[in-house]
Amino acid sequence: MYREPLEINWEEFKEYKKDIKTDKDNFRLLLDFIRSYYNMSNTFDIYNMLKHDDTANMMLEKREIIEAMGLEKYLYKIF
Repeated sequence: MYREPLEINWEEFKEYKKDIKTDKDNFRLLLDFIRSYYNMSNTFDIYNMLKHDDTANMMLEKREIIEAMGLEKYLYKIF
């Protein structure tokens, strides 16, 4: 059964970013935010969420991530 991906709450992300003192780029912070705020760990769900948001999709394209497995490899590399 298909379900629509959750939408990224950018206002909550901005608040999340304010409280974090780190040198991580926005994409890594967004991944941290999605994993904690939405309690997501499934790479396919995270990728689907990112792919359906214009800003997050640009972040994926910048890193040449074109599929969920590419995101999984990226996550493995950074975490």
